[in-house]
Amino acid sequence: MRISNALVAVVVAGFVIIALVVGISPALIGMHLAAGALVLAVTFTLFAFGWIGGGDAKLAAGIAMWMGFELMLPFLLYASILGGALTFALLIGRRYALPAPLMRIGWIGRLHHPKTGVPYGIALAIGAMLVYPQTLVYERLITNQAVQQTLLDQLSTF
Repeated sequence: MRISNALVAVVVAGFVIIALVVGISPALIGMHLAAGALVLAVTFTLFAFGWIGGGDAKLAAGIAMWMGFELMLPFLLYASILGGALTFALLIGRRYALPAPLMRIGWIGRLHHPKTGVPYGIALAIGAMLVYPQTLVYERLITNQAVQQTLLDQLSTF
């Protein structure tokens, strides 16, 4: 299973665009970019050792940009715990044969195959959703009426 570069690009560009829209200062945006760069350096080291996939490394860095240094640790902790649980469940589940109807569903068959890696992007996404409501971006989107109105006006032009 692959995480596309396009998805990671949307995550990164989405952060920059939304951060500018909600009025986050360029200095703070730079700090969030630095948080993403730090996670990218660490996760690409893990990728180089073959411990995680390249897409997982890039996605973790993109999500870390949204979290910044302030919420990076809770995000990574959630993602690690969830990823461990997912890995454990897959290791146990792969010991048993799948029912024939499930084997005909392509993604389930691939996920069940012992040579397939763990789709860690699932854990990264859930970890992000658990921490995102605590971010400054979320707070500004929810509490700032002017930002909300601007976004609604922009969406209505589509």
